Amino acid sequence: MNDSSEKTTHFGFRQVAEDQKAGMVHGVFTNVASKYDIMNDVMSVGIHRLWKDAMMDWLAPRNGQRLLDVAGGTGDIAFRFLKRAPQASAVVLDMTESMLIEGRKRAEAEQLADRLDWVVGDAMALPFEANSFDVYTISFGIRNVTRIDDALAEAYRVLRPGGRLMVLEFSQLPNPAMQKAYDLYSFNVIPRMGQLIAGDRDSYQYLVESIRKFPDQESFAAMIRDAGFENVKYRNLSLGIAALHSGWKI
Repeated sequence: MNDSSEKTTHFGFRQVAEDQKAGMVHGVFTNVASKYDIMNDVMSVGIHRLWKDAMMDWLAPRNGQRLLDVAGGTGDIAFRFLKRAPQASAVVLDMTESMLIEGRKRAEAEQLADRLDWVVGDAMALPFEANSFDVYTISFGIRNVTRIDDALAEAYRVLRPGGRLMVLEFSQLPNPAMQKAYDLYSFNVIPRMGQLIAGDRDSYQYLVESIRKFPDQESFAAMIRDAGFENVKYRNLSLGIAALHSGWKI
């Protein structure tokens, strides 16, 4: 049996040793942390905010729930969740401490401090007991995980029976002509924006490439079912540029 150092995975369009990917992803987000929120607004022309609101609409946060937001970065999802459920609580987990530091600087973090925790951790080995959370979310993060199956298994483990998984991720447009137009924008414009605004072209080149390596909507839904989740459904956002996937631990 091969050890992990002999296994390979993708880092954008490159093949790298599996045990190196997490460190490389960590480097990307460490580099872009201070400009991450600004770049999200610029790259999506602010549409990412509508996608996250759509996520909350479908999720329908309730008082008393405990949320785990994995790859939660600067807190966008947790802030939205807690504002909709004033008596809920949340944990933001991210492997990149500098992203969490940026999140703690935001005004919302101070306002919600009594209901919000920030934890450095790995999506593939969550530092929580089984059956600890009512809701697990991951937004634009699961495509960066080295072994997506492991992350989904961990999501299933830490959710309580009756708990819900929701994933917001870039996806594939069903129309080939539209996908081609979107690819032209992504590969020609976004890395240049990264250089201009964040001073980092390479990190945004990776982020664009990582979107193309992520499974399409049906394939990812099958992965969620294979992890044990039931009633798995997805909704396309902006014609499939992004998609929301939902599943339940029954």
